[in-house]
Amino acid sequence: MASHIIAVFSVCFGILLAGSAMASQKDESYRASGEARVDVGGYSLNSVLLPAAKGAALPPVVFIHGASTSLYDPMYAFREKLEGKATLLFVDRPGHGRSDIGPKANVLPDAQADAIATLMKKRGIRKAIIVGHSFGGAITAAFAVRHPDMVEGLVFLSPALYPWPGGVSWYYDAARVPVAGLLFSAIIAPAAGAIAIDGAVKSVFAPNPRPADYIAKTKAYQALRPVAFRHNAQEVGGLNAWAKTASGEFRHIKAPTVIIAGDADKVVSTEIHSRHLARDIRGAELIVVHNLGHKSDYVASDLAIAAMEKIAGKKRNLKAIAKTLEAKIANDGK
Repeated sequence: MASHIIAVFSVCFGILLAGSAMASQKDESYRASGEARVDVGGYSLNSVLLPAAKGAALPPVVFIHGASTSLYDPMYAFREKLEGKATLLFVDRPGHGRSDIGPKANVLPDAQADAIATLMKKRGIRKAIIVGHSFGGAITAAFAVRHPDMVEGLVFLSPALYPWPGGVSWYYDAARVPVAGLLFSAIIAPAAGAIAIDGAVKSVFAPNPRPADYIAKTKAYQALRPVAFRHNAQEVGGLNAWAKTASGEFRHIKAPTVIIAGDADKVVSTEIHSRHLARDIRGAELIVVHNLGHKSDYVASDLAIAAMEKIAGKKRNLKAIAKTLEAKIANDGK
């Protein structure tokens, strides 16, 4: 039995070393991409700022990514389609990508919203459309509550921001345990994650197909680094309790708001989160897309961009655009 345990540990450790090597190589390209780490109060956030072209018609846009990802996730979905049309700020949330974790409070959306507000000011953005996907939706809502004067409008993409029944996935609970969680995050999670990542990403996109280059282009393996994995688990594990109190403030949000979600989302309940938010924010426009899964930021990126344009004062029929998307993805997963 002891030799079997040692053998399993050796295999896991080998995969962990390989994963660490891949992450190190990816970090080199990460540093070469022109990103900037900015102090936001004793710790630094990493971000990419893309300036608007002369005569750009859209206000600045700030993108807040979800769990287990980095700024490369929204960049993958939006950079090519939006670059030059507005000043774009893509942010590594605390503990993700190349951003520091910062104080303990940074596991909760409120402190992360404050950190992003400080980053915006230091990068020359006083007011913006805030776009948040999944867990980033909770931070987007917290930002609107705590920094309303910095909000031009809000676009929520498959947000998670209300209390839900039940708990979280077992591996999040395992990673949060004080001592054993450190070992789990350092040894088991990177090894198992390296094997399971392709299937996990496919399930997040489902029923829509996962782009072949998604994992490489978004540097998804970085989420398997022990410190990042454990921090992500603490964030997700604390969200439900946070939402029980914080969600009572969402009805005070006054900014123009568009919410986009899918009726085939098996990761975050559209009924519990998106529909509830649409009831809480007066005047919010909710677009529920048939046969769309959780990756509304990528699959429905054209619709999301139209939502930004509508917030900026352009005439956009979001329901008609959603119908076009529904026809395009109607056979996904069948």
